Amino acid sequence: MTFGPPCKVLIVDDSAVVRQMLSEILASDPGIEVVGTAADPLLAREKIKRLHPDVITLDVEMPRMDGLAFLENLMRLHPVPVVMISSLTERGADTTLQALALGAVDFVSKPKLDVARGLQGYADEIIAKVKMAARSRVRSLARTNVPRITLETTAAVPPPRSIQFRTTDRLIAIGASAGGTEALRVVLEGLPADAPAVVMTQHLPATFSTAFAERLDRHSAMSVREASDGEAVLPGHAYLPPGGRHLRVIRDGARWRCRIDDGPPINRHKPAVDVLFRSVAESAGANAIGAILTGMGDDGARGLLDLRNAGAPTLVQDEATSVVWGMPGAAYKLGAAEEMVPLDRIAERLMSLARG
Repeated sequence: MTFGPPCKVLIVDDSAVVRQMLSEILASDPGIEVVGTAADPLLAREKIKRLHPDVITLDVEMPRMDGLAFLENLMRLHPVPVVMISSLTERGADTTLQALALGAVDFVSKPKLDVARGLQGYADEIIAKVKMAARSRVRSLARTNVPRITLETTAAVPPPRSIQFRTTDRLIAIGASAGGTEALRVVLEGLPADAPAVVMTQHLPATFSTAFAERLDRHSAMSVREASDGEAVLPGHAYLPPGGRHLRVIRDGARWRCRIDDGPPINRHKPAVDVLFRSVAESAGANAIGAILTGMGDDGARGLLDLRNAGAPTLVQDEATSVVWGMPGAAYKLGAAEEMVPLDRIAERLMSLARG
């Protein structure tokens, strides 16, 4: 059942086959109206002015203008929710992370072979992400001032804040999805080098985790890394699951260790936030702090409730600063979160709770 007018979508892709397939997939949903297609960004620019789409699907690799350059201009001058649909998203994880940094809401990987038939297999995901993007919040790049990131960039590590923390007895667990690559960067930038250990789950495909961990490490005073099975969880370090695996935390005597889990998807996700949070509730209990950032769906809500029931302080990112308030909203409505906090104050609040 559809409520209100359908969301208007403009498809930008240099492949006529992909434009046709995406048009058919999206038009099959009564909540979506495909108002136009464009073979390159220059044509897209004119159609955006004339058609006023609610959402744009965008390929990165196109003639006449690089897709990232187009996205950067778009988000600065005329912010519109963008879902990246590109073959580059699988082998060029850093390119997609740049697109997300520039303001794209989410992305779908274009299959490497037999694109037409392969895209049909992604139909449900494409429809869901486009409809989610239509409800998301996008901001002008001029206000957010997000830097253009490449793997060669050696970003200066921000100086640690005056907050100091010397105890090893706290463990911060964070979950995120759509919009979360940038939200996690903001949070980690705000934490000092000697913060409590952080374990994180972000919904990303298997090929992305290494590039994402490297990117976060460049922007954080903490040491950010992909977790390896059995390694000790240490203060001043932040851990992401390796691609396509769940991350759990287990207790080993007086310390915690990472457990990499190749079990089935949970809530359709692998890694899943619920898997991480439930393990932290069992292993750390009231010594943990749980936080859910922006994301689509409800993964993590029940796990955050487990954390709260175990005595851990819990919070979610507030609706006003979330790109998508699905995951934090679901947790808040479930009674799993004790408080809502704006994104730019989450690091400060995590440290306050850790000291408390």
